[in-house]
Amino acid sequence: MLLHGCRQTPEELAAGTRIAAWADAHDWLVLLPRQAQHANAWGCWNWFDRRTVAGKGEAAILAAQVRAVRRLYGAHPRRMFVVGMSAGGCLAAVLGLRFAKLFAAVGVHSGVACGAASSPAAALHVLATGADADVDAIAAAARVKTSARALPLPLCVIHGDGDSIVAEKNAVELVRQFLVFNGRLPPHSALPDADARTTTPHPAGRTASFDDYTSEGRVIARRVRISGLGHAWSGGDAAFAYNDSQPPDATALFGEFFAAQLR
Repeated sequence: MLLHGCRQTPEELAAGTRIAAWADAHDWLVLLPRQAQHANAWGCWNWFDRRTVAGKGEAAILAAQVRAVRRLYGAHPRRMFVVGMSAGGCLAAVLGLRFAKLFAAVGVHSGVACGAASSPAAALHVLATGADADVDAIAAAARVKTSARALPLPLCVIHGDGDSIVAEKNAVELVRQFLVFNGRLPPHSALPDADARTTTPHPAGRTASFDDYTSEGRVIARRVRISGLGHAWSGGDAAFAYNDSQPPDATALFGEFFAAQLR
């Protein structure tokens, strides 16, 4: 499932990310939900709504869509993934914590942690400065309610260090939240140094650094930090808003991370 951001349609997201070509090459199904026009004036998913954060509201609606597609196409129940951009990434984080049994891994591009905003009024402030709610406590409580068979739930986060819309601090908080959720980190601990870090150079001086956190030899959280990238899908089609044509290709990065979970 691929979730669009604010002021973006699923068609624009699909075109910008080139997800259809990736899906055709790997024989994947792609579900592209659309936010209802009456639900948000900017077309945003309401990731900050308390019912949605609790696993109801829009989160429950999208979870039902995943189940419907799984039944219709006979998709394997442990080969389902969710990824989103911006507001879609925020909601992907919610779906991961609240519906861990549905997904084999979660991808978030330029998003925030589940429950990061203490209220709808605080949402814009949180995007700019980081969570104003206890996201570790949210993760710890969600872990207690989650079946051990659904854990660990791996996470891949991609964020640009030039993002002026969603502060990079949110990426750190998101990784920490999922490490708590997966039992890799005690709540309210500082994010430790990664178990493995690599840096890949790209044209025009851009670099991508990969911080991997592992448990029992498995990568359960990956943070990809891309230099010079603003609030845009990395490696996307710049003919569409919120896409940056410079590499690395976020679609490929998420796809490779998800494929590794199947192996």
